[in-house]
Amino acid sequence: MPANIVEGSGEQTAANFSRFLRIALNSSTELEYHLIVASDRKLISAAQSLTLRSQVIEVRKMLYGLRRHLASRSDAAKEL
Repeated sequence: MPANIVEGSGEQTAANFSRFLRIALNSSTELEYHLIVASDRKLISAAQSLTLRSQVIEVRKMLYGLRRHLASRSDAAKEL
């Protein structure tokens, strides 16, 4: 996820950055799945899985918020 965000931050337009944020969001969903599997296989405890999944969900919310912010900025620029 962080690599996608950093890579996207170097893009010229908000739309391109938003595309990389979408990839990071997809990666967060994949990470959440891996945490579930790790817990099911007893590689981490259920409590650890829950804590980490909660953190992933928090990051996902922030990414959605950043995408909304970029979209609103882009919409405002179109109105000018």
